[in-house]
Amino acid sequence: MFSRRTSWDLRPNRLAERLAAKRANGVRLLDLTESNPTRAGIVCPKYLLARLALPEGQLYEPAPFGLSGARAAVAADFARRGFPVGPERIFLSASTSEAYAFVFKVLCDPGDEVLVPRPGYPLFEFLAGLESVEARPYRFSHDGSGWQLDPAALRAAVSSRTRVVVVVNPGNPTGAFLKRDERDALVAFCAERSLALVSDEVFADFAFRADPRRAASLAEDGPVLAFTLGGLSKSLALPQLKLAWTAVTGPAALRGQALARLEVVADTYLSVSTPVQVAAPALLACREELQAPVHERLLSNLVVLRERISPSSPATFLAPEGGWYAVLRLPATLPEEERALRLLEKDVVVQPGYFFDLEGGAFLVLSLLTPPAVFREGVDRMLEDLVL
Repeated sequence: MFSRRTSWDLRPNRLAERLAAKRANGVRLLDLTESNPTRAGIVCPKYLLARLALPEGQLYEPAPFGLSGARAAVAADFARRGFPVGPERIFLSASTSEAYAFVFKVLCDPGDEVLVPRPGYPLFEFLAGLESVEARPYRFSHDGSGWQLDPAALRAAVSSRTRVVVVVNPGNPTGAFLKRDERDALVAFCAERSLALVSDEVFADFAFRADPRRAASLAEDGPVLAFTLGGLSKSLALPQLKLAWTAVTGPAALRGQALARLEVVADTYLSVSTPVQVAAPALLACREELQAPVHERLLSNLVVLRERISPSSPATFLAPEGGWYAVLRLPATLPEEERALRLLEKDVVVQPGYFFDLEGGAFLVLSLLTPPAVFREGVDRMLEDLVL
């Protein structure tokens, strides 16, 4: 009766079962995985939320790519980042997940493949599978100083069914930005094989330091059809407002075909609410105000990790260049899940590295958006456990 593409194994793992039991019993947990701004104490000012009640938001005027004012505001934000893209090349969606679905519908037939980065966010396999597409990983490796694209792994992953290469800039959970030479290699790789490129840049504004080697965005015309994704959920810490955007760049002929097809897909769904589109220009104009508490939180928790994890510490901090997460390499004295379960017995919640396909050792992933007091106490308990 049911489709093969939704035949997931929905049984909870041991970590999920024990975490649910702890929460059901009302245990105070030090949750070092909290990445939801609305639960992490990052509050949107009420005067901005009031923009959702403007009279213009009560009028329904269906526009497949989104209202012109909202798209113009997104175009201005790309220009602010140094990448001018006209509003006619931008389409809005309710989330970046939906944007991936739209792009995969336009570019892939059932059984085709998309290349996705590893380590990476586990959502890609689901997003691809729901479009009857296979997600094939290509690797980024850590050389001791930072994460780097592995060109050999990229070449090995491609096949005759490959249609798209996905890159996340900066990576999730690695926090590594794509470098200019890596961008150039990716573009050349895709151009040679007539592949499209999708660049997920939801964390792009959260860099911890300047780096002239960095490829800040892929939203510029070149030899490859490219789709650059962003959204309010991460860029302004407003996941409850559900608005994302995609800029389409590349050769004019391919752009035109892609936009024409995307318009039909978007017109079929019309998923973005009018009030959030009406509010979008005001929200984006307050970018610095909305991002400031997030930057402060991320940097505060980074300081804790740098202070607590010294060269003599049993853990190694793989310092991110940006984003909301931190990766720790641990002594391989316990499997990752066993370590996470052991910490949960001490009321500390962490994510084991295998959730993100981290390989080559034992890893834990922490959210830097965690409230500072919880983060400090949780990290201290975690490090105490490592020496026992």
